[in-house]
Amino acid sequence: MSSESIKNRYDFILVFDIKDGNPNGDPDAGNLPRIDPETGCGLVTDVCLKRKVRNFVQMNPEVSAQQGYDIFIKEKAILNRAIADSYKSLNIDLEAAPKDEKDGKKRNTKGEGQGAEVDLARKKMCADYFDIRSFGAVMSTGANAGQVRGPVQMTFGRSVDPIVVLEHSITRMAVATEAEAEKQSGDNRTMGRKNTVPYGLYVSYGFVSPHLAAQTGFSESDLKLFWQSLQNMFEFDRSAARGMMATRRLIIFKHESPLGNAHAHDLFGRLTIQRKDPSCAARDYSDYAVTLDETKLPEGISLVPQD
Repeated sequence: MSSESIKNRYDFILVFDIKDGNPNGDPDAGNLPRIDPETGCGLVTDVCLKRKVRNFVQMNPEVSAQQGYDIFIKEKAILNRAIADSYKSLNIDLEAAPKDEKDGKKRNTKGEGQGAEVDLARKKMCADYFDIRSFGAVMSTGANAGQVRGPVQMTFGRSVDPIVVLEHSITRMAVATEAEAEKQSGDNRTMGRKNTVPYGLYVSYGFVSPHLAAQTGFSESDLKLFWQSLQNMFEFDRSAARGMMATRRLIIFKHESPLGNAHAHDLFGRLTIQRKDPSCAARDYSDYAVTLDETKLPEGISLVPQD
């Protein structure tokens, strides 16, 4: 893992779609596809997209076995244990008085870092976990490794057009308990519901800050892995609800200056997405005209070619 952080600012656009599935269910609404009630447009949270990036990195054999590419927020993870382990690897005894008197002559709270110890633990966590280097994390629980703001930030994905949510009745030919079987009078058929979006084309915007990257150690190799994740994450996230979900376009604007050479909204405005036939409901990516204006890019801005 390279220790030198990135030096350029990036802004990017992720265009993805879903067909006959549920891209991001809302647990507070019976797992219905998320929707903006005022416009009817579908939503996919940034947390959902980051989860898929984490999953791709975790299952990628080229990096998952390497030091520095563990995932902090993962299934069944115990976050306080991971934070405590970072202190152990640094040989910091959280029960004894701090080694450096500048951090205090005594331990204020047993089992919790203080002063410069927290900074050391935070740097260690950034070095060990890809998602902390990328997205940041709140690690102020348990042994306390502070918190860090990640250089990679993403917006909610929002559908180009309003979506239609369909409700389907489904049947299960079995029951879970004897009591349920008695209620069914021998017919173990039970009913359920499934909600899908016939088709939705979504757009999410993202930003990569070199200044925040310097704080976490987010490197060029990390950035390359992140782009690879955005392009391929849906390929490894198949389920009955997301069987036909795919990244359609990844547009990356690179700035020569760490502060940036153009406003992000001006760059994003170069992408236009329109339905080819407004009189017909869209049911496929080919129903849209997706156009990027690449002429006369602002000085200091270049497009990153995709493999």
